[in-house]
Amino acid sequence: MLNKPMLRVANRIKAPVDAFLHTESASSILLLIAAAVALLWANSSAAESYEHLWHTEFSITLGSWSMKQSLHFWINDFLMTIFFLVVGLEIKREIVEGELADMRRASLPIAAAVGGMLVPAAIYFALNPTGPGSQGWGVPMATDIAFALGVLGLLGKRVPASLRVLLLALAIIDDIGAILVIAVFYSSGINPDAFITIAIGLAILLGMLQAGVRPGSMYIVPVIVLWAGAYSLGVHPTIAGVIVGLVMPVRPWLSRKEFVEVAEVALREYHVLTSQEHKHKDALTPLRRLSMAGREAASPVSRAEAAFHPWVAFLIMPLFALAYAGVNLGGVEMSLDGASMATLGVMLGLAFGKPAGILLFSWLTTRMGWCTLPRGVTWGGITVLGCAAGIGFTMAIFIAELAFRGSDLLQITKLAILGGSAIAGVTAMTMGRIFLAGELDPAVARLTPAQVEVSNEA
Repeated sequence: MLNKPMLRVANRIKAPVDAFLHTESASSILLLIAAAVALLWANSSAAESYEHLWHTEFSITLGSWSMKQSLHFWINDFLMTIFFLVVGLEIKREIVEGELADMRRASLPIAAAVGGMLVPAAIYFALNPTGPGSQGWGVPMATDIAFALGVLGLLGKRVPASLRVLLLALAIIDDIGAILVIAVFYSSGINPDAFITIAIGLAILLGMLQAGVRPGSMYIVPVIVLWAGAYSLGVHPTIAGVIVGLVMPVRPWLSRKEFVEVAEVALREYHVLTSQEHKHKDALTPLRRLSMAGREAASPVSRAEAAFHPWVAFLIMPLFALAYAGVNLGGVEMSLDGASMATLGVMLGLAFGKPAGILLFSWLTTRMGWCTLPRGVTWGGITVLGCAAGIGFTMAIFIAELAFRGSDLLQITKLAILGGSAIAGVTAMTMGRIFLAGELDPAVARLTPAQVEVSNEA
């Protein structure tokens, strides 16, 4: 039986996790629709308009400075910076106060994520050690959290809450791996002069944080400066979003005690001003003070994540899918040098390598006693999780764009990503119906992810 203090702790952890899972699961439907529209458009009689739209040039001018690039560039290199900003915020929150804060809890998702990255990359590299396709080994390493959580959502109540939390933690570590791969292996030549711009951006960012500037539109200034610096440096500019997300403070500006004190004073003032003898008085002042205290008591990371997450989930990611998932099947040439091996490497890496790596590394670490399975999760559940993690899509296409930009292999790689992700999704649904049917204890099913963890510790 959970006591009241434990329930309070559970509810504090539950709110951001539930909000995150809800947004991601809902956005996966929109993401799927955008990908389907892109495929249909690219293979219709209006296919030429599809290509023409995304190659339309769009310029930004500021005084004598001007930058002119295609819509493809602005989506992939600029808007996706906001996507990576949210990724950075999620990573920071999980490391400080989430599933990755405690090494005992983090050991299983870390092991599973490492296996889920190494095995697909090894499979791809074994099939493509040299030649034009050798640069694509990073493509099957990535997991699309929106689609993966969407699949678990379709399996309904048979999925234990702890399995969803495990997938969320695994995906965060997977994102860290993808960011490192992009920064180290998929960046162009380094321009040392750009370090000055990056230093200026960091100075502005840290100065704003030191001055207590709250999350909001003002932070677009250091993001743009860091973006320009990273772009000039030769590192993919979306890394700027990750940097800003990682340095955002987790601790709220008002402590719980301070918030309660401010709230009590504001409520007393409101009560006096709205009483019968003072009913003509304006009560907006204490209400504003209470509202401001509520904002100040929220973690800056949580506030920034809540502000940006809907834009990423319901606009940026679907727009990315619409712009990049449109593969003209008639224009794909399997006769290209290395095309068949690159296709096989991506599809096998996602559909087989991901679940095999996650299952193998999870089994090895539990066998060695380094970690244990969460309550309510069985090896059948880990298998389902591994298959769902094989859905690469957004991040896989993003890495493919970096690996094969300007190459004839790009389109065939995108097709392989779509095929491998589809196989992984169908396999996850099938395995879920088999392995998760009737295995969930009803008592566990009623627990939230946070309550499962609390009950384990108790």
